[in-house]
Amino acid sequence: MADAPEAEEGKKKKKGGFLKYVILVVLLLVLGGGGYFAYLKFFAAKPPAAEATAEGQPAPAEEKKAEDSHAAQKAEEKKAEGGHGEAKGGHGGKDKAPSNNVALPAFVVNLADPNARRYLKIVLDVEMTGNPELLEANQAKIRDALLMLLSSKTSQELSTLEGKILLRKEIVDRLNQAIGQAKVARVYFTDFVIQ
Repeated sequence: MADAPEAEEGKKKKKGGFLKYVILVVLLLVLGGGGYFAYLKFFAAKPPAAEATAEGQPAPAEEKKAEDSHAAQKAEEKKAEGGHGEAKGGHGGKDKAPSNNVALPAFVVNLADPNARRYLKIVLDVEMTGNPELLEANQAKIRDALLMLLSSKTSQELSTLEGKILLRKEIVDRLNQAIGQAKVARVYFTDFVIQ
């Protein structure tokens, strides 16, 4: 009779070991299926622009360039025909040099708050009236000038609308000083975070 409980106990151990293996196999199959789904969903999908170009259709950016060049060509033809263009003194107003927007990389600086450690993250778009390569050629001077200016400000100064407008004017002045010419017309904040 002592052999009967030992035999039952051995069967239970075998069943428990077998059950563990079945659970392990099912778990591995579920994880593998989830990994495959994640791969298909996030890594194997083509971006829409790539799909459009693969089918022979132009990408949206290429369509816009084509439309812009087509519109410019029609405007030139209209001017040549004697239409209401700027060259004939029509409704166009005064001639301006074309402006170019240049995006600067993000700036993250410590602010000059005396009681707390506060940070400013700012991303700028610069509107140039001249050659945009001036910004690239003087990038070290520009980063130095802006880092010095931004780190001298407090969060209290920058939290008001007037403070932000004043900062814009100061940035334009510093950029023009750094490039040595008054070619920066305006500065736009595309990201402005104080923490």
